[in-house]
Amino acid sequence: MTILFDGNTAHVAGQIEAMEGLCGSPSDSSKMTSLAAEKSSSSSLPGCEIQHTDTVDNSIDCSLATDHCNLLRQAPFSACHNHTDPEPFITACTETLCNYRLVDGVDCQFMEAYAQSCSLKADITLEDWRSTTTCSEVPVCQQLCSEHEFCGDKSGRGLCLCRGVFASKYTPTNSLGEPAVCREDSASVTLAGCLLADKGIDYSVLHLNDPNCKGQMDNETHMVTFGFDSSNICGTEVVKNNSMILYKNAIMTRNMSEYGVITRHDQIQIDFSCLYKEPEIKTFAFRIKDSSVVQELTSGEWNYTLQMSAYLDQNLLYVVKPETELLLNQRIWLELKTEGLDGNRVSIVTDSCWATSQSSPNNNLRYDLINSGCPNANDETVKMSGNGQGTSNVFSFNMFEFNGGNREIFLHCKLELCVRMGNSCQPTCNPRSRRRRRASKYADKNPAIISMSWTK
Repeated sequence: MTILFDGNTAHVAGQIEAMEGLCGSPSDSSKMTSLAAEKSSSSSLPGCEIQHTDTVDNSIDCSLATDHCNLLRQAPFSACHNHTDPEPFITACTETLCNYRLVDGVDCQFMEAYAQSCSLKADITLEDWRSTTTCSEVPVCQQLCSEHEFCGDKSGRGLCLCRGVFASKYTPTNSLGEPAVCREDSASVTLAGCLLADKGIDYSVLHLNDPNCKGQMDNETHMVTFGFDSSNICGTEVVKNNSMILYKNAIMTRNMSEYGVITRHDQIQIDFSCLYKEPEIKTFAFRIKDSSVVQELTSGEWNYTLQMSAYLDQNLLYVVKPETELLLNQRIWLELKTEGLDGNRVSIVTDSCWATSQSSPNNNLRYDLINSGCPNANDETVKMSGNGQGTSNVFSFNMFEFNGGNREIFLHCKLELCVRMGNSCQPTCNPRSRRRRRASKYADKNPAIISMSWTK
């Protein structure tokens, strides 16, 4: 037995009774194998073995379908009747066209199958059978059609058109593709290229509200995707209503005013939107463990007290207390103040301040706020005033937390004493690099380190 398959129809020749091989030998049931088990998965559409139950389409004129199928009994097909029985082809043609709409060019496939069978068995070429049956030549498509498409004729051109089973899920709603897919920070709409081609729409002339945002066609499936995200909003309109946020956009044809006074494409407007609930903002509050930290220090001939205090304002009027809640990104001011020093002779210089997730100043997880007497150039929230100008100075920054769920922040500051010689104790910070140039040597051989902590 010989089986010839061209992608649409199969021709079987030979005596079935003598068949062995694919389906096994009838005399040996152990070798019997079903055709379904032997079908090639690489050449068969997924689910092709599933039998579908369709409702009767009363709009089909069976008498016209029968007349069309009976053309196989007439010339030029009659030249092959002695070699190939037309009745199986006529029966298959009639049963199909009386129950299904004319899609995928199925009305001409039976004629084409009979003509090929005649050529294979009797080497007879049926002349002009296409003009007799009004079946046009098989179109040639410039691209390889996908699994849900077939190469069909559209206005004299060979285009990849949708197969009926694929188009059937879109036809009832007159849609051109899938619903919008909404994600947290993006949205997309996918249209079927064959549905667009069936309506004579060139996907390349479509775009979103922003004309620069066009659809991208998948080379294998020929599905065209339009989308936007947070980095390219493509003209998306954002509407906020109470706790809901609506993102609106549309797929449309090119603006006529930009491309001339005429167009050869239907005007398309496909609106789509995504509705999100506005995310709830979870607030984490920090509380300072001590309102202020005081240390008594001795350095050479100087005995003095160093105090670190936190404030809510730049005028240092409202002290941060243990019950005060500090929110992330809230600005706070830290004052480093000494008592017992002669401000005419000595100034204090805050050399460095840094935060750690553990109480030890030498913890590996560290974030610098002040380096070499100057604010960290990588943190624009850090500001400083009065450093090296007297017996106190102030710096400020916005509250933060360490990644990884750490519940505590420990702030450490290193201070040194400097003998005043004009303004030589004041660090010089370059506005760009914020690095400090020391004009004099510090007198303090034993710098002080003072720490303060917050807990969440």
